[in-house]
Amino acid sequence: ARVKELGMNSVAITDHGVMYGVIDFYRAAHAVGIKPIIGCEVYVAPGSRFDTEAGVSDERYNHLVLLAENNTGYQNLMKIVSIGFTEGFYYKPRVDYEILEKYHEGIIALSACLAGAVATRLKRGFYEEAKEEALKLYEIFGEDHFYLELQDHGIAEQKTVNQGLIRLSQELAIPLVATNDTHYIYDNDEQAHDILLCIQTNKKVNDEDRMRYEGGQFYVKSEEEMKELFPYALQALENTQKIADRCQVEIEFGTYRLPKYQVPDGFTPKTYLRSLCVQGLNDKYGHDAEGMMQRLDFELNTIDDMGFNDYFLIVWDFIKYAKDHDIIVGPGRGSAAGSVVSYTLGITDIDPMQFQLLFERFLNPERVTMPDIDIDFCVVRRQEVIDYVMDKYGKDRVVQIVTFGTMAARMVIRDVGRALDLPYAFVDSIAKMIPMEIGVTINKALDINKELKSAYENDPQCEHLIDMSRRLEGLPRHTSMHAAGVVISPERVDNFVPLSKASDGTITTQYTMVTLEELGLLKMDFLGLRNLTVLQNAEKMIKDNNFSLDKIPFDDKKVFDMIGAGNTEGVFQLESEGMKNFMKELKPENLEDIIAGISLYRPGPMDFIPKYISGKNNRLDIQYDCEQLRPILSPTYGCIVYQEQVMQIVRELAGYSFGKSDEVRRAMSKKKVDVMKRERQNFVYGNKEQNIPGCVANGISESVANQIYDEMIDFAKYAFNKSHAAAYAVI
Repeated sequence: ARVKELGMNSVAITDHGVMYGVIDFYRAAHAVGIKPIIGCEVYVAPGSRFDTEAGVSDERYNHLVLLAENNTGYQNLMKIVSIGFTEGFYYKPRVDYEILEKYHEGIIALSACLAGAVATRLKRGFYEEAKEEALKLYEIFGEDHFYLELQDHGIAEQKTVNQGLIRLSQELAIPLVATNDTHYIYDNDEQAHDILLCIQTNKKVNDEDRMRYEGGQFYVKSEEEMKELFPYALQALENTQKIADRCQVEIEFGTYRLPKYQVPDGFTPKTYLRSLCVQGLNDKYGHDAEGMMQRLDFELNTIDDMGFNDYFLIVWDFIKYAKDHDIIVGPGRGSAAGSVVSYTLGITDIDPMQFQLLFERFLNPERVTMPDIDIDFCVVRRQEVIDYVMDKYGKDRVVQIVTFGTMAARMVIRDVGRALDLPYAFVDSIAKMIPMEIGVTINKALDINKELKSAYENDPQCEHLIDMSRRLEGLPRHTSMHAAGVVISPERVDNFVPLSKASDGTITTQYTMVTLEELGLLKMDFLGLRNLTVLQNAEKMIKDNNFSLDKIPFDDKKVFDMIGAGNTEGVFQLESEGMKNFMKELKPENLEDIIAGISLYRPGPMDFIPKYISGKNNRLDIQYDCEQLRPILSPTYGCIVYQEQVMQIVRELAGYSFGKSDEVRRAMSKKKVDVMKRERQNFVYGNKEQNIPGCVANGISESVANQIYDEMIDFAKYAFNKSHAAAYAVI
């Protein structure tokens, strides 16, 4: 936004050694009409990337700026940055001239700041060595693809280096480019940035020997400011625009890049998936299998139309591996439990027909989105399943996913307080004034907590601490490995995303789970659930050959009596004090009550608990706004508890298609006001173009239809995914 304000049309991202921010940066630039230039300021080893001994000059690495000129360059940049971590890590992720030579195509290189190889030699007065480095880089990247970079941040050494660079440019006919090293946006961000550096390097602002960006010149400068700094090198300034104009990278979102599953000879993924499902249908439904074929065919056709046959086979395969090797697998989680295909394949163990679970809550035939099947495994043996997937598809195609820790309100106050070297007790007292709420910010805390506001207004030390903390709040603080996320790619993962290496040597992506999905890659959650391990251990301790978890009936009165008495210590989802009290009040009689209990016991839906219990205890008094609601809401005593019920209501009462009903559900849960307004019209009066008859055409009065719609909006904000709740209720 600042670049736009200053009248420029392009901006480059060149983080040090990493590409973590590239996709967010790309989207943010496009959002304000600025061209994003994808780059990285890489660390180059003075010798081989494999050397972990400092050289004669005691250099561990030099800096070099690389910019992607086109999509080939973007691909190569990802390779270079990944190799820096996977092969060259020594203090920093480093590459060497061999790697630059191999992956130079489509990349424009700039000689970088005072830490660049050319500048370092000029700084030391080694002109001929600087010349050698410049020629080496020029030979690697080629004509028009290597520039000598001038910078001026008021540092004395830069004057000397710039004179040397101009001389080199004249002697070697290598063009110059003038840039500003930008680490913060406005000049008044200098202090906050300095504190951030201290947090990053675990130092205090008063420490003598620490990393600093002296002089306050590392902000986004205007064209006028740059012209004032470089009146002697206007061509170098113009070259920034020339380079920007040449850089054209288009990142593609939403195209699926799914791995292929190797099916047996004589099958296609489509026919193999069908044969497995038909076999599973006969095993699960026996005599009723015939009646279920229509539903199975509909799901399989939808999956085939969307291009997800391989997806289901991949998931089926690793779950089969787990079960074949006595690794307990959860009965399901999320909306996948609404699918008969998932059930017949053994991906889930919940009969969707028994609990009226909807396939369209999982996959919408009218809107193609990637299925999302997350799996719970025995916490002790989960890694065995990940190892199996890595062995099957290749270690370079299966990689764990990065996640970022951010500076949340309490943490940022502690971090800033430590960097400013303020007394621990003082910082602790301020941090503890921030309420322990999800999503709380410092500004919200100042509104809520009068004591904090008073300290801020009356104590200059507190004011400075909070002001600096607000500047840094929400920024990424550190990377870690996602607890469960794994990406499975059709080719080497670094063809699509840059990689990094965790401190324990595990390779992870540099893009987060959400970004990987946007790029069309397959990500899976392999979750470890302690309760499953406990259940499996209990099953083994029982030592009765006729007993198995799969055979436990769902109508054992003693079980419901135990839960209704609040004896739920160690029972999954039901063991908190609040949940025990709720179960004593609810007195569940069947699995539906437990499913509803899990769904209602959350902030928001809790408000509806009295209505639910009252309905359960006085079933004859439940009023339905119209008769068509009775079969949909009677399992939950007249309350809308589940997202699936919202979908059923718009379908049964107003004639929506399955797919459209899911879009209404999404709009309500995401509070999309304009969509909800439009859909109210369709729900009540219908829409010929979209083939929706509407409630009025189905004999429901206008006022009753509007009343039902209002209630749906009320409940839908909090309604829960029934498929997920049903699977968890079974555990």
